[in-house]
Amino acid sequence: MFGDKHIIMNPIFKRHSVRKFLDDEVSPVQMENLLKAGMQAPSACNQQPWEFIVIEDDEDKVAISNMHKFAKPAGEASRLIVVLGNLKEAKIESMIEQDLGACCENILLQATYEGLGAVWLGFHPIEDRCRKIVEYLDIPEYCIPFAVICVGYPVNDNDVKIRFDESKIHYKKY
Repeated sequence: MFGDKHIIMNPIFKRHSVRKFLDDEVSPVQMENLLKAGMQAPSACNQQPWEFIVIEDDEDKVAISNMHKFAKPAGEASRLIVVLGNLKEAKIESMIEQDLGACCENILLQATYEGLGAVWLGFHPIEDRCRKIVEYLDIPEYCIPFAVICVGYPVNDNDVKIRFDESKIHYKKY
């Protein structure tokens, strides 16, 4: 089943984290498609708590790339999407991380579909990371800086790696 060639055409199986980008610009239409995909994600009670800051300026990208040791890809990306969770929009605040996780995954899959590369940089719940980006981008206190997604054209188009592991599947009971 997983040896079939058609499966690698599916963005779910083709998606991988891209940390090195070409200088080519991501188009406004592509960016809009990524944000539409993010907003199409499921959310608890349809609360849709997401908001986004799109970063295009090189100086801002470099500043964000220096906020923690795993954020270096931000300095090379064509665009950054800062994914925020608006607590004022949350009907069930305890579910906001799940909502934002689904939102981020939709963006990553759409990036793959668009022929782009992307990587998800985690910020929340690490206080030091959150404080830095909140201060830098003047994010209001009621918004959680959940993640930064780096987007651009990948330097390399890596081979698909199927991660299916039958040993991790249990039926009825563990």
